[in-house]
Amino acid sequence: MRKDKPNLTFDELFEKVSTYITNDDDIKMITKAYLFAYEKHFGQKRHTGEDYIIHPLNVAYILSDINADYQTICAALLHDTIEDCNVTVEELTNEFSLEIANLVNGVTKINKLNFNGDNEAILANHRKIIVGLTEDVRVIIIKLADRLHNMRTLWILSEKKQKENALETLEILVPIAHRLGMNKIKSELEDLSLRYSKPDVYFSIVEKLNQSKVERNNNVQLMKESLTSLLNSHGIKHKIKGRAKSIYSIYKKLDTGKRFSDIYDLLALRIFVDTEQDCYQVIGIIHSKYRPIPKRFKDYIAMPKENGYQSLHTTVFGENGQLYEIQIRTYEMDDIAEHGIASHWSYKEKNKTLMQSAMEEKLQFFRTIMELSKEEESDEVFINSVKEDVFKNIIYVFTPKGDVIELPFGSTPIDFAYRVHSKVGDSMVSAIVNGNIVSLDYKLQDNDIVKINTNKTQTPSREWINIAYTAQAKNKIKAYFNKIDKEENLKKGEDLLNKELKRKKISNSDFYKDENMDKILKEVHLDNLTDLYIGIGCGKYSPISIINIVNEVDVSKEEIILNKVNSNISDKTIIKNDIIVEGIDEIKVNIASCCKPIPGDRIIGYITKGNGISVHRSVCPNVSELDERLIDVKWNAIVDKKYSTSILINATDNKTVLIDIISKTSSSDVVIQSINTINTSEDYMFDITVLVPNKEKLIKFMNDLEMIEKITHVERLIK
Repeated sequence: MRKDKPNLTFDELFEKVSTYITNDDDIKMITKAYLFAYEKHFGQKRHTGEDYIIHPLNVAYILSDINADYQTICAALLHDTIEDCNVTVEELTNEFSLEIANLVNGVTKINKLNFNGDNEAILANHRKIIVGLTEDVRVIIIKLADRLHNMRTLWILSEKKQKENALETLEILVPIAHRLGMNKIKSELEDLSLRYSKPDVYFSIVEKLNQSKVERNNNVQLMKESLTSLLNSHGIKHKIKGRAKSIYSIYKKLDTGKRFSDIYDLLALRIFVDTEQDCYQVIGIIHSKYRPIPKRFKDYIAMPKENGYQSLHTTVFGENGQLYEIQIRTYEMDDIAEHGIASHWSYKEKNKTLMQSAMEEKLQFFRTIMELSKEEESDEVFINSVKEDVFKNIIYVFTPKGDVIELPFGSTPIDFAYRVHSKVGDSMVSAIVNGNIVSLDYKLQDNDIVKINTNKTQTPSREWINIAYTAQAKNKIKAYFNKIDKEENLKKGEDLLNKELKRKKISNSDFYKDENMDKILKEVHLDNLTDLYIGIGCGKYSPISIINIVNEVDVSKEEIILNKVNSNISDKTIIKNDIIVEGIDEIKVNIASCCKPIPGDRIIGYITKGNGISVHRSVCPNVSELDERLIDVKWNAIVDKKYSTSILINATDNKTVLIDIISKTSSSDVVIQSINTINTSEDYMFDITVLVPNKEKLIKFMNDLEMIEKITHVERLIK
């Protein structure tokens, strides 16, 4: 484990950075940053008794190990000046540059956060906040170096503070270092965290390692010499190093129940070669002489880890019958394995582009994982959630207790409620933001304080799906109604089937025999009677078609179409029409003129006699009582056009209200097709046919109309 440098001087740092920063102006800027920090921190002392400037010097020196650019070195030297020396961002901008000032300000923001709590959800949220506050990945890297030096001098603090800092480091910062692929810093942070959180365990492992050190070193040296001779005989240019197992990684293995003597990869070697092709050649040569353990071979070159790590891993029976873990990689792979995203600093000619693209990739991926990894969602929903929630601007709002909630810009109180908990969202009745009642479609702003009022008897509204912004909230609302619909369809399906049995004078005891149920379920490819009831309830199967499976009755032409859909004889779908009918290659489809469904409406198909399939809204009374010839249909998402539907408007005046109605269409993507005025003794009614792209736009238009002073009511018509 590396120790801090209590006597580190600027000359040592200057000598180190001069090996890779060659521009005179950049070097002068680093010198200027040091002198500025020295002056501002003059007289300040650390808990260790050292001059405070030793800390920023050490942070900069840690970053010089990974060839950090001059802006990052400057920011490291200056990183505590805003927080501890009353220096302003404007002052740093004037003295240095906006870029350096922003880096220092970013570290200051993170340092102001209080990361308390040991709940995994809270810890995950803290990690997200750090990443969310960071527009430039270099801020995180400076913070990691800052924490590393503080951990190296943690011995000066009380035992309580040591444990608090160790836990925070292990739970908050180590996962970030891992996600950025910065293994060298991550590993030292882990070992130091264990040193102070569980000192008895730490020193027990150290003692055991010291006891076996001579024997281990002899075995490693013997295997190293054997491999060197073997690879030289095949003309492979290479370099071999013994690899020390980190104390924390040993602890994790012991924690799973393994004995110290069972940790065979304590004997570990790392082989470096020039090319990827050499890696595979070396693994073949080694396996030709030393028998490998099959399940211990890993190819992270062909399939890199999420943080970019690449290497070949194998465990073999080596010299003296000992087990050796061997890693094989190129020199560049090793640089990435040790320094992760920071390794891009090493390649100066493409520094800026590589660093920026790597930053975007790592931060976006990190946000995605932290936000969505525990959601039980399909791959499609996951991808859509990433697009909708992760790759957007982020805002931070607060609960009345001061807890931070991260949301994408554009979120509403509905999104906030479901982010807090599904039960809060499902039972929400109203929202109060900064002490004022707001509508549920209010767009939350940074630093808003949000209170959600709930009621145990309240349930979600289907319209919330159109108001909610995040995929998470939309999915939870849909899940609620899917569950409700499933329960309703279950009861409805059972009632419909039993009603049809009664109409046909078939006894339930005869029909529900085991052999009949097995025959029906096999025919419709279902697992149980519950799924059959649900299928009947939602219109996927008609009761008569199910009964006919048992009775083997000849069916009509219309029922042949229905059975073809339900048994999936054809897996093609119609994409030429507005409506998709799964299981039928070609059929005429008509949108019913009685209820005029539009995209977004729940719809059902009815097989007519001689005129194809008529598509109705599920709530249309013309089909709601039908038992037979109903089939499952859905909207074709590819079709992009407007659809006709009717609304009825009640108003107290007919002179100016029509002008107001027409004016609302321009901002609502709505076209008025026809207007029919209906005069009554009490008020005025307008039967209006409009063309709209979907239900969401129609609801917005209707809501806009209800805001007109002289309009008293707006509703959709079913004729």
